[in-house]
Amino acid sequence: MTDESRRDAVAPARRPQAFAVLVAAGILLSRIAGLIRQRVFAHYFGSSDAAGAFNAAMRIPNLLQNLFGEGVLSASFIPVYARLLAEGQKEVAGRVAGAVASFLALIVSLIIVLGYLLTPFIVAIFLPGFDGEVRILTIRVVRILFPATGLLVLSAWCLGILNSHRKFFLSYVAPVLWNAAMIATMIAFGARLSQSSLAVALAWGTVAGSALQFGIQLPFVFRYAGSVRLALDLTLEPVRQVFRNMGPVLLGRGAVQVSAYVDIIIASLLGAAAVATVAYAQMLYLLPISLFGMSVAAAELPQMASATGSREQIYASLRSRLERGLRQISFFVVPTIVAFAILGDILVAALYQTGAFVRDDTLLVWYILIGSTIGMLASTLGRLFNSTFYSMNDTRTPLLFAIVRVALAALLALLFAFPLRPLIIRLFAGVLRLPLPSLAESLVTMGAVGITLATGIAAWVEFFLLRRAIRLRIGAVSIGIRHQAILWTGALVAVAAAKAAQWTILPHLTPILPRIFGAHHIGIALLIAGVFGTVYLAITWLLAIPESRRILAMRGK
Repeated sequence: MTDESRRDAVAPARRPQAFAVLVAAGILLSRIAGLIRQRVFAHYFGSSDAAGAFNAAMRIPNLLQNLFGEGVLSASFIPVYARLLAEGQKEVAGRVAGAVASFLALIVSLIIVLGYLLTPFIVAIFLPGFDGEVRILTIRVVRILFPATGLLVLSAWCLGILNSHRKFFLSYVAPVLWNAAMIATMIAFGARLSQSSLAVALAWGTVAGSALQFGIQLPFVFRYAGSVRLALDLTLEPVRQVFRNMGPVLLGRGAVQVSAYVDIIIASLLGAAAVATVAYAQMLYLLPISLFGMSVAAAELPQMASATGSREQIYASLRSRLERGLRQISFFVVPTIVAFAILGDILVAALYQTGAFVRDDTLLVWYILIGSTIGMLASTLGRLFNSTFYSMNDTRTPLLFAIVRVALAALLALLFAFPLRPLIIRLFAGVLRLPLPSLAESLVTMGAVGITLATGIAAWVEFFLLRRAIRLRIGAVSIGIRHQAILWTGALVAVAAAKAAQWTILPHLTPILPRIFGAHHIGIALLIAGVFGTVYLAITWLLAIPESRRILAMRGK
């Protein structure tokens, strides 16, 4: 037995938390790189028409990545491939992996060609609010970006292979290269090109970054899965099972994409600034969903799919993993929700308020962020429920609930963004007594808050449907009322301490912050976040929350 075989053989014995930590570490590094990228983007683009055009253009070819990328492969490919590995059928697993890769390459190539030819019609359908130079720029950027998303689909296939072999870190840290290529492009050309020309250059930088993200994973795929054979082989039953599972997942992801593109259509009708500010807010509110929800769900899926024994033994294992994962996710997401809602203006200013990105932009992004907190916990916990169904080769149940969520979100988004927008403005200005942006067109952009509110409400409906279906299938799963109460209490006390520090201590430190941190807003955010995090960890540690004690134990080593 080779050294690599021995490592693979003992990998399942490692603690599941270790896998989640590896995923979280990779995601954290890639998200930090993403935040740096967005800060550089905000500096050069602000909420300009070019920013709206580029952000909208990024969403259109991403249909490929979202349909055929990580979500679909996690649901359809990883459970089959991981089970074959667990049963010792490495040669069959390699043939399955090769067949899936060949299928993806063929389909994605065809869609890229069609997408390039039909880009003007696609932009007209999904961005009806764009016209003139904004529309022309969007078309040009979309055509450049189509090949980039094709490479990202193949990168997601690499992620599926590596995850199944319990090699989590590389595939989740690889997007750092994607972000680095975009950052380098903006720094190299930002001072020399107009915003429109810079958007085009950035699109080419995105293509280069996608190639780097795919290329760095490929050698490791063939190292750990040396039996991969590229061929359109549909004779194997496991291959047919992957494609049978893939059908409902594609429909489910397609339904989600309908929701995403409804959001784009609504945002484009509100103006290019709305598209840009939603993208800035998205970068922040997707951070906890991907960092905590994805890390736990991605680490647990191969473990769940590899479970063996009687039906009751498998179900007991799934319940145990679910409860542990739900508690782990809640520990991180609950304080994030409170921090985004109360301290969001400080965080947004630290990340984005530079150059063309001004105070009005900060307020708009913060308010959209507040709207997103409504469904953040439901969306994050829902990822783990979905992984549980996928591990049982049930892709249809999540599909049905996704359709319900999409339909409800679309209806509510239309209501909140247009006829009910004045109520949202009165809620923020009157009830919450928050300052409104000074620009008149910013009040129209406030309709984007309604989009995230709608998404959050629909996410809770989907969550309750998923939880009920899980209970009927494998038995009741509970996070624990006491556990949740401690988390919310700790987060609220922590944010009160952070606000107290902002009002009492911070005024005395304001003159020296730029000298220490180089930027006033960054210094404020680090100090306030430090107080918040310290108090939250202290309270949860004192009240014996296991996740807090594990974190402090790791820091003490």
